[in-house]
Amino acid sequence: MTTQIKKPADYKLRRGINTALVYVFLFAFFAYFVVPLIWLLLASTKTNAGLFSTFGLWFGKDFNLLKNLQDLFAYDGGKFGLWIRNTAVYAATAAIGSSIISTLAGYAFAKYRFAGRNVMFALVLASTFIPATVFAVPLFLMMSKSGLSNSLWAVILPGLVNPFGVYLMRVYAAEAIPDDLLDAARVDGANDYMTFFAISLRLLAPGFVTVLLFAFVGAWNNYFLPLLLLTDRKVYLLTTGLAYWNSLAAQPGVNQVLYVLVITGSVVAVLPIMILFLFLQRYWQSGLTLGSVTG
Repeated sequence: MTTQIKKPADYKLRRGINTALVYVFLFAFFAYFVVPLIWLLLASTKTNAGLFSTFGLWFGKDFNLLKNLQDLFAYDGGKFGLWIRNTAVYAATAAIGSSIISTLAGYAFAKYRFAGRNVMFALVLASTFIPATVFAVPLFLMMSKSGLSNSLWAVILPGLVNPFGVYLMRVYAAEAIPDDLLDAARVDGANDYMTFFAISLRLLAPGFVTVLLFAFVGAWNNYFLPLLLLTDRKVYLLTTGLAYWNSLAAQPGVNQVLYVLVITGSVVAVLPIMILFLFLQRYWQSGLTLGSVTG
C-alpha cells in the first residue's frame, strides 16, 4: 500500500501567493497596453464636447464615429486620404525592398564563404546598435544635395537598409536550410540561382514574412525621419500629418475639433497594422520560433 505524501500548508500558501502575484503582474501589463487602445477607440466615437466632459473609458452621450470619419477625410481638402496613400506607398516599398535585400544578404552570410565575410557581418551587427538619430543630419544633407528632399524617395531609400533584418535572416537561414540539401541540389546540376529560387526561397518564407512585418510596422510608424525630410504637407505621412494637426489644435483661436480628428485619425492609422498582424500571424510566429530550435 502506498501512502500519499501531504504537502505542508505553508507550501500551498506560498504557491497561492506566487500564483496571485503572477496574475497581478499579467493584469498590470494587460492594462498598460490595452487601456490606452480602449480609450482611443471610445474617444473616436465622441463629439468634441463629449471628449472633455465624459469619462474617458466609456461612451459619450452621442455616438459620433461616422460623423468624425466624414470630417476626418473632408478636412483640409482631404489631406488625410493623401497622407494614407503616401504612408502606404512608403511603407510597402520600403518594407518589401528591405526584406528582399535582407533575405539575399542573410542567405549569403549564412551559406557562402567569402573573403571578409566575418568582418562585413560584424559591421552589419554593429550598425544595429547605432541610434537612428546619428544618421539624421547626414541623411538630410545627402537628400538635400541630391534634390530628393520633400519627396517620398527621401524616406524610402533609407528604409531599404535594415541591418537587423540581415541579422535575423542570417540566423534563420542557418537553421532553416540544411547544407546537405544544398549539396544534393548541386550534385543534381542546380546552379546557385536555381538552388536559391527553387529550394531556399520557399524555406525562407516564414523568416521573410517576419522581416517584412517588422519593416512595415517600423516604416508605418516612422516619425523622426519624415519630420526632418518632408516639409510639404502634400507628401506628409500619417505620423507627421497627425502631429501637425495636433500642434494646430493646441494653438489659441483654432477650431478645437482637430482633437477629435487627430484621435479618429489615430484609430484609422492603427487598423492596417492590426489587420496585417492578424493576417500574417502564423508566418511570423513560426519565423520567430525556428531560431530557438537546434538540430
